[in-house]
Amino acid sequence: MMHLASITLAPIDWSIIAIFFIIVLSIGYVASKTAGKSSSEFFLGGRDMPWWLLGISMVACTFSADTPNLVTGFVRESGVVKNWLWWAFLITGMVTVFIYAKLWRRSEVMTDLEYYELRYHGRGAAFLRGFRSVFLGLFFNVLIMATVTLAIIKYGQIMLGLPAWQCVVFGSIGVVIYATLGGLKGVIWADFFQYSIAMVGAVYAAYIAIQQPEIQAIGGLSGLVGPDSPIADKLAIFPDPSDVSLLVSMLIIPIAVQWWAVWYPGAEPGGGGYVAQRMLAAKDERNAIGATLLFNFMHYAIRPWPWIIVALASLVVFPELSDLKQSFPELDDQYLAHDVAYPAMITKLGPGMLGVVIASIIAAYMSTIGTHLNWGSSYLVNDFYSRFIQKDASEQDRVRAGRICTVGLMVLTGILALQLKSATQAFNLLIITGAGTGTIYILRWFWWRINAITEIVAMFGAIIIGCVLVFGMDVGSFAISIGGTAEEPNFTLDGGTGRLLLAVLLNTIIWLTTIFLTKPENKDTLYKFYQKTRPGGPGWAKLRAMAQTDGVDIEEDDKPWEIPYEILCVFLGTIMIYACLFSIGNFIYGNVQLGLSLGTLSVICCYGIFAVFGKTRAG
Repeated sequence: MMHLASITLAPIDWSIIAIFFIIVLSIGYVASKTAGKSSSEFFLGGRDMPWWLLGISMVACTFSADTPNLVTGFVRESGVVKNWLWWAFLITGMVTVFIYAKLWRRSEVMTDLEYYELRYHGRGAAFLRGFRSVFLGLFFNVLIMATVTLAIIKYGQIMLGLPAWQCVVFGSIGVVIYATLGGLKGVIWADFFQYSIAMVGAVYAAYIAIQQPEIQAIGGLSGLVGPDSPIADKLAIFPDPSDVSLLVSMLIIPIAVQWWAVWYPGAEPGGGGYVAQRMLAAKDERNAIGATLLFNFMHYAIRPWPWIIVALASLVVFPELSDLKQSFPELDDQYLAHDVAYPAMITKLGPGMLGVVIASIIAAYMSTIGTHLNWGSSYLVNDFYSRFIQKDASEQDRVRAGRICTVGLMVLTGILALQLKSATQAFNLLIITGAGTGTIYILRWFWWRINAITEIVAMFGAIIIGCVLVFGMDVGSFAISIGGTAEEPNFTLDGGTGRLLLAVLLNTIIWLTTIFLTKPENKDTLYKFYQKTRPGGPGWAKLRAMAQTDGVDIEEDDKPWEIPYEILCVFLGTIMIYACLFSIGNFIYGNVQLGLSLGTLSVICCYGIFAVFGKTRAG
């Protein structure tokens, strides 16, 4: 067995890593020439970014150092099928692509939080903007970045034998420098470079995983994923229909509820967060749509399988946590979890390529942290500092404040990262504290009756309910009887799924009640919002009638409502990407005929998207 202390990097590995850092820092330096001119340049890259660059930047951000660890943990704990917990968010992504991307670009706000004072009015709108700027930009954002930094701690401990605090310090320095210097433009161009490195590293890591003696002894890839595989129970892409509990928890609930009901970073219903930031930085509506479509295709269809292959191989090489501990005895018990199997497999690489893969991990880490630092500081500066503290701040003051916030966020991230244990831990907390709010973020664009008080109540309801369910209540499992008995129910929901459903139900009841107990926003605010974003649809029919009575023209033209075409594009886009994802998976599993059929279906859906989307205004 290879031990932690014996793992060393060859001079060629250090040289590759050094060259990587030089290139990234050079990008930050070049971008700094324009980033300091204005807050728009620093936070939105001058609103002139092309779709392909923004799309790669989005996917690079979500290609974080903790994501391979998270996927590895999922596969080792419950098999490939557990990935439906995040694959289900594809539907959210497609809705953003074809419905919300153009609306965000039309709004012309600096951040998605500025939206609140476009859509709502008065103290409620100001409170929402200010509170969420701190809650999301500081607390929530730091939790996300700490999760990513936790992955770097695990890589550093397993691969280099570094103590946790050194992993945090060394991992932070480079990203803080280029994010502080170059603003969003520096982050986006660095993302483009870093994503290329990260994908090469991920694919090569999967290749090397298959070459391990333990995998070759069972027949290589075909033996690993074949019917006689020693890990056959982990291979299913879809849950067994006969296991109703697993089917409901792993597939039906994520597809039927999770995608629209839960706010989660990078997959916010209705768009938002750093995805909205990229859409707002686009040249125009078409570039915003193209960027989000490219992001979703790369994120869900292309990237997962290299990680899954490594995870499956790790189950043969390190079947139990005790095997990981035996191989890496100096790993702190605090960090011993299934997600460390991914960095453990990386140690199998030889000189040269080991440096490339380590650089790819660093690239994944830096692209994610760089995005979150710029996104979080944009909230704190544009939506808190400039809005409530220093309303007459100059452009230079805002850029300076953004750079200070960037450094401060990184320091807080490092402190919190030292307290976390696993990526799954933070993932579950993020999911549950956003439960029940997603529907509001979807409907507020298309239903005039949504008001600021409703969002405030839903926000605090989700936080309070989530914290009670996670920290103050032992939910356990929910036994549900359909055709069964109380003693022998047909199926049970695990504690996590049960918590999610309960949180969604309670919070939805709360905010729906709030809507009908409170007054709508004033007409002038709604008229201005409608004129600027042009959402259309029956949800605004009453407002349009009021505008006509008041003699206010809020319609730009008489073109039919585009949502029916856009919903069809959402359906086709979802099928296209899932078909591509499972086509690749079936080729890996050796099911060539099914892989070809799914690939053909993906191409047909792609053609259908272009045909239907051409009928819309953005098309």
